[in-house]
Amino acid sequence: MIIESLVLGPVMTNTYLLYNPGDKHGVVIDPGMEPAALVRRIQELGLEIEAIFITHAHFDHIGGIREVRALTKAPVYVHELEADWLGDPQKNGSSLFAGIPPIQCGPADYSLKGGEQLFFLGQDWQVMHTPGHSPGSVTYVLGSVIFCGDVLFKGSIGRTDLPGGDHDTLMRTLHDHIMELPEETRVLCGHGPETTIGREQAYNPFVTGML
Repeated sequence: MIIESLVLGPVMTNTYLLYNPGDKHGVVIDPGMEPAALVRRIQELGLEIEAIFITHAHFDHIGGIREVRALTKAPVYVHELEADWLGDPQKNGSSLFAGIPPIQCGPADYSLKGGEQLFFLGQDWQVMHTPGHSPGSVTYVLGSVIFCGDVLFKGSIGRTDLPGGDHDTLMRTLHDHIMELPEETRVLCGHGPETTIGREQAYNPFVTGML
């Protein structure tokens, strides 16, 4: 399986495109705003996108849903606590920032609770409910790789000053779930470079004190 990262939109959101080159099946995680490069890449590769996974429904992570869905007809997965955020610019935050157009997407096809085992691209995916940055944040676990949205960054953690954010909840999520993963786990974040659980355990000032 190949994992490609595309940085999209005004706040440089990491969108992930995963695919098997043999059968041309793929998955998109967090289609960000201004998704032309993502759409072009899907077309170049001739991919059949099986699913659009959303780690959380802030505007910068859902801004490309409409275009990718129109191209691929792929179903959208989001946590049930943020299902209505897709169509609500106030909840997804697009109405809160000057210069950001209101983001309104059609409803998701599937609502998640956390704890699901999904099967895509010939592999098992685990869905972890990892709230704090937002109430419906989820982390997708694919073997030794996680896609955690804005829960954890290299050397930092997600902000909690947006509607629905809660610092204490985020710290519990990090302590009880994320930092319990194996040290070699690759962490593919919603913004910035990738990292590993072991590196963050050793060097991230927000989590070293909790271990």
